[in-house]
Amino acid sequence: MKPLVRNAALNNYVEVSQSLGIDARALMKRVGLDPVGLAVQDRWIPGAAVTQLLELSAAASRRGDFGLLLAERRSFSNLGPISLVLRDEPDVRSALELLVRHEHMYNEMLRSRLSGANGLATLKVSLELGEAMAARQATELAVGVFHGVLRSFLGARWQPLSVCFTHDAPADPGTHRRLFGPVVEFDREFNGIVFYASDLKAPNPMSDPLLRTYARQYFESIAVSKDTTVLDRVRELIEVLLPTGRCSIEQVADSLGIDRRTIHRHLAASGETFSAVLNATRTQLAEQLVANPRRSFTEISGLLGFSAPSAFSRWFRERFGCSPREWRVRGTRQRPSGEE
Repeated sequence: MKPLVRNAALNNYVEVSQSLGIDARALMKRVGLDPVGLAVQDRWIPGAAVTQLLELSAAASRRGDFGLLLAERRSFSNLGPISLVLRDEPDVRSALELLVRHEHMYNEMLRSRLSGANGLATLKVSLELGEAMAARQATELAVGVFHGVLRSFLGARWQPLSVCFTHDAPADPGTHRRLFGPVVEFDREFNGIVFYASDLKAPNPMSDPLLRTYARQYFESIAVSKDTTVLDRVRELIEVLLPTGRCSIEQVADSLGIDRRTIHRHLAASGETFSAVLNATRTQLAEQLVANPRRSFTEISGLLGFSAPSAFSRWFRERFGCSPREWRVRGTRQRPSGEE
């Protein structure tokens, strides 16, 4: 199946796009992503769509450093729950190994490997997209994020021995040299970072030994297996695709890199059908959206993938036994006094 990534992979995408004068919303729509959905960081979206979006954005802005401009704005929190544990790991090695071991929790297309020999440490980074496509910007974003993580532990003045990319040098390498220093190299045999192995022994200045146990216990309680079920993936993709108006089993199958019969088979094994999962997901979202008085019913209709508000109203009445407006009024009346 094609890999998914967390929405957080596009943190600050809109801001960077606006600063470069390109239409973030139009480009996201072009690859089938919902701009509104970016507000939910832990929602999973197709990695291939994110990769394509970054390439289109670099072309539209004529900035070959687009991925690095995003990397510059990254922080620990963008990694999700694992960031809570990283902050309290005792040293750099422990933090990096944790990040590599649980990479599937924040990016399913990321493949990173830490190795050491002859006093040197090498962090190799690659992407498995499930299909052939350009991935220069996504690769530079991934390497840039790892570089930023290392600097968080080793200090802003820390510099690796080399930052390597397999692709050729950009026309203007200014951002690359500003971010990585003079050690950035292109046309190398791997993407990644080479540094002294002794850096791995450096203590983490942010670490609190008393908090580490609690952080580890919390993380272990929410850590997810790499074996995410097809049902889980289908639910995630339905949420992503509904606002685009292209939420069909064919589109979900294409996003996962499998055929519709395979989806039907896996869902049947879980006692589900695609239409049942679609309706259940749509119902859950409808309850949340209609309860928000700031959302117009026309807007909600679009977010739930209906072609017209009238179609949404008919579906809602069949599902809830009343109109969206009546349901909202009832909810307002039942809400405790003073509650927003």
